[in-house]
Amino acid sequence: MRHLLIGILLSMILVQANAEERLFFQPLNVDSSIDQQTWKSIWRSTAKAGVKVVIVQWTAHGESNFGGRDGWLANSLRLAQEQGLQLVLGLYMDPAYYQRHAELDGPALETYWQYQLGLSLAQQRLLREQWQLPVVGWYLPMELDDLQFQAPERRRVLYRQLQSFANKLDAPLHVSAYTGANLAPDIYAAWLYELQSLGLSVWWQDGEGTGSLSKTVRRAYGQALPCEVGIVSEAFRQVSRDGEPFRAEPVEPKRIYPQCHAEAVFSLGYRPWGAPLRANR
Repeated sequence: MRHLLIGILLSMILVQANAEERLFFQPLNVDSSIDQQTWKSIWRSTAKAGVKVVIVQWTAHGESNFGGRDGWLANSLRLAQEQGLQLVLGLYMDPAYYQRHAELDGPALETYWQYQLGLSLAQQRLLREQWQLPVVGWYLPMELDDLQFQAPERRRVLYRQLQSFANKLDAPLHVSAYTGANLAPDIYAAWLYELQSLGLSVWWQDGEGTGSLSKTVRRAYGQALPCEVGIVSEAFRQVSRDGEPFRAEPVEPKRIYPQCHAEAVFSLGYRPWGAPLRANR
């Protein structure tokens, strides 16, 4: 019995460590008020928590580039690397992305995606030439959902666009997706597996924080995923209602699905040592 208990405890520790190895960071302009010493402390605590890779959600958001090469974000990320943290850098995000998705269809949506991917490619080149931060991957901030990509033809077009885009990059491309239960779990899982087969790192957001779907439905989608698709555990609970500005409070991320999946946590601002970020938001 004693050996069994030790084994269980070791397994729990291993799951915790694996889940925290990758952590998302969503930079906002208000974070520019955080001083360098505080950033150093945040990244030191991040590394101590077992995080190996920080996935930065974007490095350009509309007209904001967060200060550019010598700005607060680039300087903060240099401090992260000093703590031994590796970086997956997010590219360009259109603030009107979700609105445009709802408005466009057919060739217009294809053209919109092509234009946004062009902006992200330009951002990737700028990061390489000016920011000069070593990276282990690139993250495309345009999240995929099964409402806008419910039609098979849209998914086929997306496949070709992402294939072409990824081939232009010098490090692996990461993308993330979520579900509104608009595709059956097996079809949804097959779609994400097909994207992963391009050599992409595909992440599925578990929806535990927003709770927009019932627990039973969320778990059905997570359990249908092939092991090759990573899972993002949401370390928050949404407290705002529909129509209100988004508000959430931190919670411990739930370890629900098999250990065969790569795991990440969303996000730095909701982890205990990310309190300085929450104070700004």
